[in-house]
Amino acid sequence: MDPNQPVTENYANPKTCFFHVLFKAAALAFYILSAIFFNSFVIIFVVTVLLAALDFWVVKNVSGRILVGLRWWNEINDIGESVWRFECLDQESLARMNKKDSWLFWWTMYLAAVAWIILGIFSLIRFQADYLLVVGVCLTLSIANIIGFTKCRKDAKKQIQAFATQTIASRFSSTLQSAFSVI
Repeated sequence: MDPNQPVTENYANPKTCFFHVLFKAAALAFYILSAIFFNSFVIIFVVTVLLAALDFWVVKNVSGRILVGLRWWNEINDIGESVWRFECLDQESLARMNKKDSWLFWWTMYLAAVAWIILGIFSLIRFQADYLLVVGVCLTLSIANIIGFTKCRKDAKKQIQAFATQTIASRFSSTLQSAFSVI
């Protein structure tokens, strides 16, 4: 091994990364290639939406937690209002997250949404309202995960900042107390 060669970081969770990409790629590939193999819109709709739903579930419940240490969900409270809930790993665990895993997680989510938008534009140009429905469902699932994880990441940053501020304030307070107790 050449000592001048930079050390490259490998994926910490290759199986999770594989499934994170698999369902996105499968939904997009099936939608794009289905016109060649099937004449039935119903089959194309059901299989594509099923693959997109599997992708939504895997990202939301598995790869989000493992690859970036974040989890979100939405629930209805007693008043009937929709409430977003967020979970993130502690500061120390978040600092140890693999950069490659995180990069793959975020970029594939954004690129999949962009791909669905492009396919939606093609459906609009070709006046295929039924296929626009498929794209709309898949895009909605992709954007729901993007919004959920982006809000979760912002909430995690707020929690980290609040923890840091609280820690600094308590250290400063204890330092002041010990300084004045000496006098």
